[in-house]
Amino acid sequence: MSTMGDGTRAVRAGLPEPEQFEPTLPGPVFAAHFHLSGEPTGPYTYGRDTNPTWTHLERAIGELEAPGEPVETMVFASGMAAVSAVLLSQARTGDVVVLPDDGYQALPLVREQLEAYGVEVRTAPTGGDAQLAVLEGAKLLWIETPSNPGLDVCDVRRLVEAAHAAGTLVAVDNTLATPLGQRPLELGADFSVASDTKGMTGHGDILLGHVTCRDSELAAGVRRWRKVVGAIPGPMEAWLAHRSLATLELRIDRQCATALTLAEALDKRQEVTGLRYPGLPTDPSYPNAVRQMKRFGSVVSFVLPDRERAERFLTELRLVDDATSFGGLRSTAERRARWGGDAVPEGFIRFSVGAESPDDLVADVERALDAVLGES
Repeated sequence: MSTMGDGTRAVRAGLPEPEQFEPTLPGPVFAAHFHLSGEPTGPYTYGRDTNPTWTHLERAIGELEAPGEPVETMVFASGMAAVSAVLLSQARTGDVVVLPDDGYQALPLVREQLEAYGVEVRTAPTGGDAQLAVLEGAKLLWIETPSNPGLDVCDVRRLVEAAHAAGTLVAVDNTLATPLGQRPLELGADFSVASDTKGMTGHGDILLGHVTCRDSELAAGVRRWRKVVGAIPGPMEAWLAHRSLATLELRIDRQCATALTLAEALDKRQEVTGLRYPGLPTDPSYPNAVRQMKRFGSVVSFVLPDRERAERFLTELRLVDDATSFGGLRSTAERRARWGGDAVPEGFIRFSVGAESPDDLVADVERALDAVLGES
């Protein structure tokens, strides 16, 4: 499948060999245990360890992460379960871990846990490859690019080269880009990690995460962590996720194209400041993004003058849900500062572009801005 297009690969990924009178995608297997006599050497023994529905999904994700290459993928109950599995399975007391200081807002919770275990945690911004400055002696470098919610992009190849030269492992949170936008393993990373709650499954109805890596020993550590903590997805979620992957290219292409159109429209409005979208040629992240990304994601961020007008803008929108998360078919937006933990202004809007007709969505945003800010 390495020479196939992204759409073909997404539609076919992880499907079993055709079998007469059987469905192309087998239904979810609900089982806590399996028939198991004698030595437990088969593939399915107990539901916390393995499940046939996971197997199909993990193969599918692996084919998207690294087409034509042997990789191992582990699925998890959520994105944070996947994140924690990598960080907490690899770091030991006395180790150094480097995190971004502008990453997903739950990362500080992981930092607290690492420090409680005696791990030294250093942080630096994503932009400008600033993590290079604090890399010395690190066991693991955690990259999030594009960063959430600031949408900064670092040079993954540069960071990987420096890290590996120093004996440091590299994990990349690829949630915002998805494997159709960026493939961290191809850029040299040891782990590609994502919250599949977002763009990968794209319907806003599943919590899921995954970790993919080439090295079997590293994969074994992550898989053992999953078994120990039991952070496993249900078979129905895994099946729904696999079903949803088939439309990944269709969804991502529409969302990315509309996101660029929206960013271009917002760029013309003087009342809108702090506009960020990695696919916009004038964006600070564009030079790095265009070198390592095939698609630039569905998220656009910008700043309105204050909290009150940002909230009024969200209320005025008719085609956009005021909700957290991103990557779904239905557009969502939120005033990100309401959660705390992100270093963003009170009027900062994180806007997740859905699959609505582009003209309709842009018109809705323009109308809402006019209502709140007046005609420009």
